[in-house]
Amino acid sequence: MTILSKFQQEYTRNILGYSAMGMILSTCLGSIAIMSTLAHGNGFFQMLLVMITVIICSGHNATILTVQRPIVIFRWLEISTVVNVLNIIGTLLF
Repeated sequence: MTILSKFQQEYTRNILGYSAMGMILSTCLGSIAIMSTLAHGNGFFQMLLVMITVIICSGHNATILTVQRPIVIFRWLEISTVVNVLNIIGTLLF
C-alpha cells in the first residue's frame, strides 16, 4: 500500500476534519500563488495564472460545500495543491 493510498483512506475516515484543513490549505496556497504571480506584473499571462488559481481553489471549496464523495474532494485537494505549488515555484524562478 502506498503512502498516498494510506492517506486517502485516512482522509475518507476523518472527512470532516480533513475537509476543514484542506479548505484552509487550498485557500492559503492559492492566496500565496496569486500574490507571487501579481508581484511580477499584471499582464495577460499573470491574469491567466490568477484565473487558473481561482478556478482550482474555488472548485476544491465547492466540492466540500456541496458534500461530494470523499474521493472527489481528495482529488480536488491534490490538484489544487500541485497547481498552486507549481505556480508559486514557477513565479519565483522566472
